[in-house]
Amino acid sequence: MIKNLLFDLGGVIMDLDRERCVRAFRKLGMENPDEFLGLYGQQGEFLALEAGEIDAKEFHRRVRPLFRDPSVTDAEIDEAFNEFLIGIPVERLKALRELRKDYRVLLLSNTNPIMMESRIAEAFRVEGMEMADYFDGIFTSYEAKCCKPGREIFDYASRLGHMDPAETLFFDDSQKNVDAARSYGYKAVLVRPGDEFADLLAGFMAENS
Repeated sequence: MIKNLLFDLGGVIMDLDRERCVRAFRKLGMENPDEFLGLYGQQGEFLALEAGEIDAKEFHRRVRPLFRDPSVTDAEIDEAFNEFLIGIPVERLKALRELRKDYRVLLLSNTNPIMMESRIAEAFRVEGMEMADYFDGIFTSYEAKCCKPGREIFDYASRLGHMDPAETLFFDDSQKNVDAARSYGYKAVLVRPGDEFADLLAGFMAENS
């Protein structure tokens, strides 16, 4: 019996555009942003930020030499980074609120404090509420200091969110993360481009009724 719904953020709830982010960093003078930015995880200093190894201030200090113009500001770096994020259709926010009537709804995301405290927080305010109003628990890689698909972050979310993996359905847009979750005892569904999690949930429940 499914009691908990555990959602990835980017590519599941929030729409992403990696290429828009890459273009923004190139425009600022970063020569090889492709080497650092991935759809399902980052590399280098971007990964260190996502994994909670460094904070935003240290991230800015470390990445500044990657730009041709060393006078690039923290705000400019953050704005380019946030170009990764398109937004959240209001229908998905409404779907999350509806699902909380029947399930515990939780979030598990590989993300970073720069995005979480700016563009992501703003995206959840379109209905006049805060991000915390949509979830029974929010778990991020930078706070857990580990990233998906590693078992540590799933154990972290399970422990703090009081989730039994066997009673939890996980939604993610990365096959690697879905496979990992299944190996840890979760039910899991892959969210492909164009999929809506509400439809996938309905299909899963129909197949497993």
